[in-house]
Amino acid sequence: MKTVYKIDPAHSTAQFVVRHMMITNVRGGFSGIQGTIEFDPQSPSDSRVEVVIDASTINTLDPQRDAHLKSADFLDVQKYPNITFKSKKVERVGEDRWKVTGELTIHGVTKEVVLDVESSMKETKDPFGNIRIGASATTKIKRSDFGLTWNAPLETGGFLLGDDLKIELEVSAIKAEAAAAA
Repeated sequence: MKTVYKIDPAHSTAQFVVRHMMITNVRGGFSGIQGTIEFDPQSPSDSRVEVVIDASTINTLDPQRDAHLKSADFLDVQKYPNITFKSKKVERVGEDRWKVTGELTIHGVTKEVVLDVESSMKETKDPFGNIRIGASATTKIKRSDFGLTWNAPLETGGFLLGDDLKIELEVSAIKAEAAAAA
């Protein structure tokens, strides 16, 4: 039997890392992550994950850079307000390890990605009586695969931004019955 959990936006993060000027990494993230996790402990392969991220919440700790990332050069948040993920396959690959394959949509482009997930899926009760589960997930994508191709050449060779993007997720989710009261 599936148990439904609602992702807790206040305790969940979606972050990314990209190479900048070929010498350092720049981090950014999004807030207000929403979605659901349907988990069936008897048949984990029947589980599902759906996530929606408001692209306009991007934050790299630099307001000028954030404005550029929200523009048509990158995310074009006016035209593509959300980043979404919908799982197609969930498989256990170790004691507390999972592979979640699904469709990631960024900038209106949908591609299949595989999330490497760490989670025991053990429930715990928070101080307010809510039943929670948590997970950490990572994946790597090429931003150009999603139409995010803006770049600038450097005088010394190479480009301002790398194409490889590492995505890191930290998710806390509340059991649906408790989520309605929270």
